[in-house]
Amino acid sequence: MTSTVFRDPDLPSTLNHPQLNVAVKAAHEAGKIVADYFYKGTTIRTKESFNLVTDADVNAEHCIAEIVRQSFPTHAILGEEGHEADVTSEHLWVVDPLDGTNNFAHQIPHFAVSIGYYHRGIAQVGVIVNPITSDWFFTVRGQGAWYRNKKTQVSNEPTLEKTMIGIGFYYDRGIMMEATLTAIRDFFRQNIHGVRRFGTASLDLCQVGLGRYGAYFEYQLHPWDFAAGRLFVEEAGGVISDCEGAELPMARTSCLATNGLLHAASLEITKRYWKNGMPHLVKNGDSL
Repeated sequence: MTSTVFRDPDLPSTLNHPQLNVAVKAAHEAGKIVADYFYKGTTIRTKESFNLVTDADVNAEHCIAEIVRQSFPTHAILGEEGHEADVTSEHLWVVDPLDGTNNFAHQIPHFAVSIGYYHRGIAQVGVIVNPITSDWFFTVRGQGAWYRNKKTQVSNEPTLEKTMIGIGFYYDRGIMMEATLTAIRDFFRQNIHGVRRFGTASLDLCQVGLGRYGAYFEYQLHPWDFAAGRLFVEEAGGVISDCEGAELPMARTSCLATNGLLHAASLEITKRYWKNGMPHLVKNGDSL
């Protein structure tokens, strides 16, 4: 595959935060690593059933950690590929070096580097980039959500019947998959325009913030999947919770992000098949 130039970030001049430039630099350098492996190829390995990992994931995460520690040596780093941390740390970086590894492995150019910075448990900075398309997403608490150098916001559509829904599937092929498919059926019964499943949670959350999706849900995500994207949704004017309506924990959880106007209607569907953090299938009013 022929490579294209990974463009430098066009960081909005109005955004300001002590950790922002470090997050951008780390995402840029990690993105170059991921893009290089994408074009040149790498060995694909399996961590668990259907969950893949590559040298691109591992090396990009090490790159991010090194850049963060150069500026903030005492900060904690939580990453998908081996960096463990106390999530109650005062300063916490949550990193997904390659969100969408399955897409990457199949040469589908839809994946991202995602970096979130949290202070005392509150998201402060988020940077997400697709290094193949050079689509950059920036967000700083209280300063808005930005796509490249343009401020963005969620849609103002108040009804499900005029919206597009984003969805995600975890690697489970059992009851969790069935719960997701059943929830999708119920969304279609609301006459939505359609569903889209692109396989990269961080970018799906950005689609909500851009106003392209009215809602996005997935019944199982890890913190690195949503750490940066949640702030993008919130700063764009949206609402994000777990699929039962509770605050997102810094732990494995379900996730529902909407433009806010659609949150109650979407929750009515997602929580029907997800109770107490577990899939819950019903048929004719009775649990299966």
